[in-house]
Amino acid sequence: MTDTMARLDDVAIRRRSFALTDISLDIPRGAIVGLVGPNGAGKTTLIRTLLGLVTPDSGIGEVMGLPAGSPAALARTGVVLDQPAASPDWRVASIGRRLAPFYDRWDQQRMDDLLDRFAVPRNRRVGELSRGQGITLTLATALAQRPELLILDEPSSGLDPASRREISDVIREFMIDPDHATLFSTHITTDLDDLADDLVVLVGGRIARRGPLADVRDEYAVARGSGPHPDRGLIGVQRLGPQWSALISASETSAFGPDIVIDAASVDDIIIHLSIEHERSAA
Repeated sequence: MTDTMARLDDVAIRRRSFALTDISLDIPRGAIVGLVGPNGAGKTTLIRTLLGLVTPDSGIGEVMGLPAGSPAALARTGVVLDQPAASPDWRVASIGRRLAPFYDRWDQQRMDDLLDRFAVPRNRRVGELSRGQGITLTLATALAQRPELLILDEPSSGLDPASRREISDVIREFMIDPDHATLFSTHITTDLDDLADDLVVLVGGRIARRGPLADVRDEYAVARGSGPHPDRGLIGVQRLGPQWSALISASETSAFGPDIVIDAASVDDIIIHLSIEHERSAA
């Protein structure tokens, strides 16, 4: 049994207005990998490549040792996108009956339990559900397939904090099985704070930073000051009037004087300043 649930190896995708370049990524068995980055960084394209919906121009993608997008790989992968996967005309109560014939390991009890837990009304059509109900329906449908790999693309966008916490709790329950793995793409980076093991920061179609979440955060600090800023040691300087902020290496905080405030870096800080640095370098 391989320790890698999914991988992309030197994947490149070139389109007229966008490119993914030199993407190599492993999703380890037993791990939750957080995928973050600004809009347009390529997160959804990366996920679509793992699902076989986008064919790379070069490089390879595999899921559980199988070609990405192959029927055998998809049968072992649960997918939660930011919109319900079922037809908007279907009634919730009919979804299990409609989908079960396509999945050898379909677990209707699992789906029913989650629908009850999230209070998703069975008599409504999918198109009549609220956004939160639609996402939890999609999550229930994905888990009813009894997947080994769970892929989530912005599932918590637009949801209230209680609903986001429920989704995080369900992911934790899924990960009780050490043979499972999760790829969680989100703009709400605080959802990853107590959930993700590893972090991948995607900027401008490239992986700007990756590693254990705690290590990535500990690598950086944020420096803030006013007026002229130092010429060295700053990453992605952002100015707001006379004020400036930038990432710095956490190991170099002692090099800055008392007029500069040093704070711990959040994942949002890391994304913002690495994106600014990328734009500056590309200019």
